[in-house]
Amino acid sequence: FIQMLRSAKKRDVLQLLRRAPEEMLPFVVEAAVAAQSVASLAALSDFLDFGKEPKSLLEKFLYAAAFSPRPSGELLRLVLDKLDGKQLAPEVQETGIVAMGSLIGKLCQQKLCGLQQEVERGVETILRGLRGAEEESEVVIYLLALGNAVLPETIPSLLDHAEEGPATITTAAISALRRFPTRHISGKVKRAMRRIFHEKRKSYEKTCRLAAAEILLDNEPSPMDVINILLAANELETETATFLLLKVQNSLR
Repeated sequence: FIQMLRSAKKRDVLQLLRRAPEEMLPFVVEAAVAAQSVASLAALSDFLDFGKEPKSLLEKFLYAAAFSPRPSGELLRLVLDKLDGKQLAPEVQETGIVAMGSLIGKLCQQKLCGLQQEVERGVETILRGLRGAEEESEVVIYLLALGNAVLPETIPSLLDHAEEGPATITTAAISALRRFPTRHISGKVKRAMRRIFHEKRKSYEKTCRLAAAEILLDNEPSPMDVINILLAANELETETATFLLLKVQNSLR
């Protein structure tokens, strides 16, 4: 079916979308996303009205885009155009932001970051949204998107939120940082994780401290980091201390 859509003209895909029975429509939308031909994406652009379509169908489209193994710049542009400047249901908006991050990350994995204007536009959209977010839940969604994008230039912003935010934001920011390969876990990142684990600036929840310790132990830990984490474990409850001890043993192996 996807192969057929790849060779179909825009008007035929559009007709198929318009005539599909209601229960089949999500399948056809997913297939059109998977086809990723110029015609199928143009047909989706014409067909999907983010102001009118049911939330379930819009979310199906966004999930299909997010999980696309090798997305194109055109698919990211379609998602950006559909989200841009519109008043959407919160669920659709959140799914769209996370999907945007996923698409950016996969395009960069394909070494298309510098070649696609859509990537730059997508990153700016996420960062602008993060700066303007007022609710904790909103901030977390944008941090999740940055975690999906895995762009080194966003690390300073993630570090700020990791150290300064309330527990949910700190957890989301550290989770995003854990997605980065070791080469991007710099001395600056490690210093911030030490401050969080050893609570140098303020108190942090146990989950945040453990996540910070994991970043230190999973990314070429220094002997001093290992010693300090083990010493600190003596003051933690048994379950937490055992977890850290197992992490250290795994690193040694």
